[in-house]
Amino acid sequence: MPSGSAADINVREEGQKIVVEPIGDWVVHSIAAIYSEVERLESGYDAGLIVIDLGRLGRIDTSGAFLLGRIVHQCSTPNADWHYRGDHPTARRLIGEILERVIDCDPDLPEERYGFVRAFERIGKGLEAFGNETLETFAFFGRTLTTFFSLMLRPHRFRVTPTVYVMEEAGVNALPIVAVLTFFIGAVVAFMGANLLETFGASVFTVELVGIAVLREFGVLITAIMLAGRSDSAFTAAIGSMKMQQEIDAMKVLGLDPYEALVVPRVVACVLMAPLLTFGAMMAGLFGGMMVSWATLDISPGFFIARMHETIDWSHFWVGMSKAPVFGLIIAIIGCKQGMQVGGDVESLGRRVTASVVQSIFMVIVVDALFAMMYLELDI
Repeated sequence: MPSGSAADINVREEGQKIVVEPIGDWVVHSIAAIYSEVERLESGYDAGLIVIDLGRLGRIDTSGAFLLGRIVHQCSTPNADWHYRGDHPTARRLIGEILERVIDCDPDLPEERYGFVRAFERIGKGLEAFGNETLETFAFFGRTLTTFFSLMLRPHRFRVTPTVYVMEEAGVNALPIVAVLTFFIGAVVAFMGANLLETFGASVFTVELVGIAVLREFGVLITAIMLAGRSDSAFTAAIGSMKMQQEIDAMKVLGLDPYEALVVPRVVACVLMAPLLTFGAMMAGLFGGMMVSWATLDISPGFFIARMHETIDWSHFWVGMSKAPVFGLIIAIIGCKQGMQVGGDVESLGRRVTASVVQSIFMVIVVDALFAMMYLELDI
C-alpha cells in the first residue's frame, strides 16, 4: 500500500461495473486536485454500478472518506460489500461513518405551512412544554416533601447549620432592600391616594387605603418578588454550578442525598424567613405611607396610628401573613428544581437561572390572585 504520494484516481470499466481506484494519500492537504474528478463521477455515473478498489489507497482521513462516499451515496445500499474491493485498515470504517452521519442525513423538508399554522404549532409546543414543566415541578415538590418527612422521623439528620446560613443569606441580608422598596411603595400609594381622595374631601381615608393595600397585598407581594429575584436566582446558580462540576454526582457516590443536603435546608429557610421579611416589609410600607400623609395631608403620625387601630381590622394583617410561607415555599421549590436541571454548560446555567426567576414571579402572582379570590369568597 503506497504512502506519502499525491492523491489520484483511476476509472475503468469492467463489464457493466465502473471501477474507481483511488491512488495515493487521500487527506485534506492532497485531495483538492481530484475534487472536480469526483464531482464528475458523482454526476456522470450510476452509483449502483460503481465499485471502489482500495488496493492502491494510501493514507485517508475524513475529508478523503467524504469524497469517496459521495461517489456511491446515491445508491440505495452505499455500504454494501460489493461496492468495495481490496483491503485497507481504515477506509471502509471511515466511509461508513461519513455515509451514516454526514451524507445520508435526511434533508430538511421545506417549510410549506402558512404563517398561522406555524403560530398554532408554536402555541401547541409552548402548551406542551408548560404541561411538562408543571408535572416536573409537582414531582420535585413531592420528592422534597417525602425527604422532609423522612428527616422529621430522623431529626438528627436534619442539617441545621446550612439552614441557618440560608436563613441569614436569603432572609436577614434581604431585609434592607425589601424594607426600602416597600417604604417607597407605601409612600407612592399614600401620595396617589391623597391626590385622588382630596378631590372628594375624603383625604382622611388615605390611612385606610395605605393600611389595607400594604397589609393585604403590597407587603407580601414585594417581599415575594424580591425573594424570587434575589434568592431564587442564587439557589439556582449555587445548585447548578455544583451540578456542572459533578459535585452532586459525587454526593450520590458518597451516599448523600442531594435533596436532604441542598434542597430541604433552602426550602425550610425560605418558608421560615418569608413571614419575617413580610412583617418588616409591612412596617416599612406603613411608615412610608405615614410620612407622606404627614407631609402632604398634615395627618400626624399619632392620628395615623390611632385611625389604623380604629378602622382597620386585624384580619387584613393575617391575610397578608398567611400568604408569606406559601410564597416562600413556591420560590424555594422552583429555584432548587431549576438548579437540579442545569446541564453541563454555562449556557444551560444561564437559561435555568432566568427560568427560575421568571417562573417564580409568575407563580407568585398567579397564587396571589387565587388567594384574593378565595378570601373574597370567604368574606375575609
